[in-house]
Amino acid sequence: MSKYTIGLDYGSDSVRSLIVNTENGEEIASVVFEYPRWKEGKYCDAPNNQFRQHPLDYLEGLEYTIVEALKQAPAGVAENVVGISVDTTGSTPVAVDEKGTPLSLTPGFEENPNAMFVLWKDHTAVKEAEEINVLSKKWDVDFTQYEGGVYSSEWFWAKLLHVTREDAGVYRAAYSWVEHCDWISAILTGNTNPKTLKRSRCAAGHKAMWHEAFGGLPAEEFLIELDPLLSGLKDRLFKETYTCDVSAGTLTEEWAAKLGLSADVVIGVGAFDAHLGAVGAQIEPYHLSKVMGTSTCDMLIAPLEEVGDKLVKGICGQVDGSIVPGMMGLEAGQSAFGDIYAWFRRVLEFPLKSILAESELLDANTKQKLIKETSGKIIAKLSEEAAKLPIGESGIVALDWMNGRRTPDANQALKGAIMGLNLGSDAPRIFRALVEATAFGARAINDRFISEGIRIDGVIALGGVAKKSKLVMQIVADVLGMPVKVARSEQACALGTAMAAAVAASVYDNIGQAQEKMGGGFEMEYHPIPENVEKYKEIYDKYKRFGGLVEGQHT
Repeated sequence: MSKYTIGLDYGSDSVRSLIVNTENGEEIASVVFEYPRWKEGKYCDAPNNQFRQHPLDYLEGLEYTIVEALKQAPAGVAENVVGISVDTTGSTPVAVDEKGTPLSLTPGFEENPNAMFVLWKDHTAVKEAEEINVLSKKWDVDFTQYEGGVYSSEWFWAKLLHVTREDAGVYRAAYSWVEHCDWISAILTGNTNPKTLKRSRCAAGHKAMWHEAFGGLPAEEFLIELDPLLSGLKDRLFKETYTCDVSAGTLTEEWAAKLGLSADVVIGVGAFDAHLGAVGAQIEPYHLSKVMGTSTCDMLIAPLEEVGDKLVKGICGQVDGSIVPGMMGLEAGQSAFGDIYAWFRRVLEFPLKSILAESELLDANTKQKLIKETSGKIIAKLSEEAAKLPIGESGIVALDWMNGRRTPDANQALKGAIMGLNLGSDAPRIFRALVEATAFGARAINDRFISEGIRIDGVIALGGVAKKSKLVMQIVADVLGMPVKVARSEQACALGTAMAAAVAASVYDNIGQAQEKMGGGFEMEYHPIPENVEKYKEIYDKYKRFGGLVEGQHT
């Protein structure tokens, strides 16, 4: 029979397991598990930018999705699964004890948000990120130089420092810290020792200031100067990192029994979702792969010899082998994309949930059905009406910084803004301006790569927004002035992770071979409309001037 691999894809709201035939990339079965505690809003404080996730959500989802996917698969598939790899959001670190157990799974910390995984979009560490940036510019070595020169509150050191300062109990109990993508692979192999488990090159290089030029992580003296509380932590972290084509070990007997798989199944080293999504979307050199969901993560690969010593300012890092081993991986992205559309939908839902829900004219069941139906159609109707509007007709210009700005030049203190409103500014017009703002944010990323000497030959889109919204994708193509290809697979991140598992399990020699055999190709391509491209150039200039004005108020 054919050999199969499983791509385990941890997103912000749920985890998916995808079983893939390694011979041809056929997607055999797929199951999604929504995190129950996260869904209830536990451990989060959105107004204060705190977003935490309990490890039990991850463990329950791991077991459920793989077991259920195997039930859906044809007979004989389970016996021929040869590899599992993991992708997760990031940077999403957690404090662990000496055994590598997250503190929230130990007595006394079960309900403590600081003992849980600090989700990528948690921005409680803005102050700490700024301290890292200031100190780095004063130090004899700038440890942020391979991270775009600007460290973000979304990343490893800022988050762990914030938690360390805020919670003395967690500080005393924490032996080390581990990224989500590293912990899941460690759990499956049984090697959770923080000093010996295999750490992701992708996570460490892009988020933790790891680089071979530094001999690994930032110098101990630098960390102590940042805060004496960090003294000694570096020795309890890691020196070596590994690319996604490397085996982290094999499945433990315990997990093999739980999942109904062989203990010979190879577990690959983990990586971030967007990086493996780029693999699943068949990224090639100088093609920007955009994972377009709640946020965006933009990936680009280039030959090492062509990038050379060039440092690209203001992005989320450049790391040898972080996406495709043997290639330089460069990352950028927007802190909010689909999240902005969801925010506007919630604004419009107010009368539904606060007035209609209290109405005595309808029975409770009818009210709930009406609220659900109306809420579910808001974005589609807004898109339909917004598509009818001429470009620039409303005069509204918005900024896409509702969740801060990731790139270019990370600044999570920034806020979104809208200008040009008048008494004729209705919901479709505002919505279109928000869509245009997200496209302008994408354009700013392209412009930064190009201005720094990294060309972009093509754009590949994947993710929920890319698959669902023709309005958004056409506007993005028009604003970028470039064709945008949409990956065929509904689960490009999980597919890319399954490809990595195939290489880790020695089915293929390298990622390129796995992509060639397992790739799903592209389902469609959006082409820029020349007259729209010209019109958007003028509005994009307004966006940049507006952004400069708003950013000036935050300095």
